[in-house]
Amino acid sequence: MHGKTVSGIALGTLICVPLSSAFAADLKVSVGSLASGSALPVKYAMCQPAAQGHAGPGGDISPPMSWSTGPSGTKSYAIILTDTDSPKTDRDKMNKEGMTVPKTAERQSFYHWVLVDIPANVTSLEEGADSSGRVEHGKTTPSKAGMHGINMFTMVFAANDAMKGKYVGYDGPCPAWNDENLHHLHFTVYALGVDKLGLPVDFDGPAAIEAMKGKILAEGKLDATYTTNPATGAIVPKQ
Repeated sequence: MHGKTVSGIALGTLICVPLSSAFAADLKVSVGSLASGSALPVKYAMCQPAAQGHAGPGGDISPPMSWSTGPSGTKSYAIILTDTDSPKTDRDKMNKEGMTVPKTAERQSFYHWVLVDIPANVTSLEEGADSSGRVEHGKTTPSKAGMHGINMFTMVFAANDAMKGKYVGYDGPCPAWNDENLHHLHFTVYALGVDKLGLPVDFDGPAAIEAMKGKILAEGKLDATYTTNPATGAIVPKQ
């Protein structure tokens, strides 16, 4: 997991529950011009590689997204972005000089973006629609489309006075600079048979997943990668 300032914070067990059914159709999902499996640009990340301190602030802009129209009966859409390589164990080694987070560390899902109740007539979001930049203590502005939940930086930064707050909407990846794993991101869009999920304020990713059960008509995803570790492909800007 995530970011220079959060090393040593333990998270509970987080499992990304598969929601698809045998009858769910497929949506075609695009994230800007990204090819499936390619690296997410640093302007969409909360942290980026840096010559000083290994990592520094990224652009944290939400990327442009589009998806194909859902099947008949679609009344809303939802977007969930997860990183399935967030360390569950060995977190005390994150961002520590002379240490690495080993490939053998157990991994868990980290929710970066949870956006639900997107109207059925909306099939794209422009760049910056749910985050125009990194904001210490979290963003509070409402979503331009739908209802956004809290992401997991709310939990991760809870004990950090410089960063703690309620993080809603999109906040991009910030993996530890000494993590031996390349991090894999999954932008998933769901077409739902209800216009509202009826979730309370400050709902999170697992709550959204639970609320969507039995309501999914179609889904699709685009996968990407990200790292701040030069050993796994990060490009460190020259000073």
